[in-house]
Amino acid sequence: MDKIKTLEILNNLNKNTLMETLQIEFVDVGIDYVTAKMPVNSKVHQPYGILHGGATAALAETVGSCASALFVDTKTKIVKGIELSINHLKSKKEGVVYGIAKPIHQGKTTHLWEIRIVDEEDNLISICKLTNIILDKK
Repeated sequence: MDKIKTLEILNNLNKNTLMETLQIEFVDVGIDYVTAKMPVNSKVHQPYGILHGGATAALAETVGSCASALFVDTKTKIVKGIELSINHLKSKKEGVVYGIAKPIHQGKTTHLWEIRIVDEEDNLISICKLTNIILDKK
């Protein structure tokens, strides 16, 4: 896997999407993980001035769904998220958060990912599980 080319492809997919709006950027990829970052600022705050859980969910689903897509043949398969659960453990007012997706299960038709949302100092902000279904393209 060419890491630089893969990151370029993933980041180009963000154009004109929610990921671009939230400034989500893929920053690392390996044989069993994908990492993206998102700035924490007023664009992703809830009314109390802290990171909105919905923005966290968008980061988690983005990194987990893209991780599945990297490990299937996207010429014949499509990845769709079917369940996302998140526990928010710590608030964040500013800076950057990272979503790191690692597989728990990669079957033929379903993938289960653990996504850790951490800050710049590797403090755990949220822990997420994402289930993706892998379908044939029609």
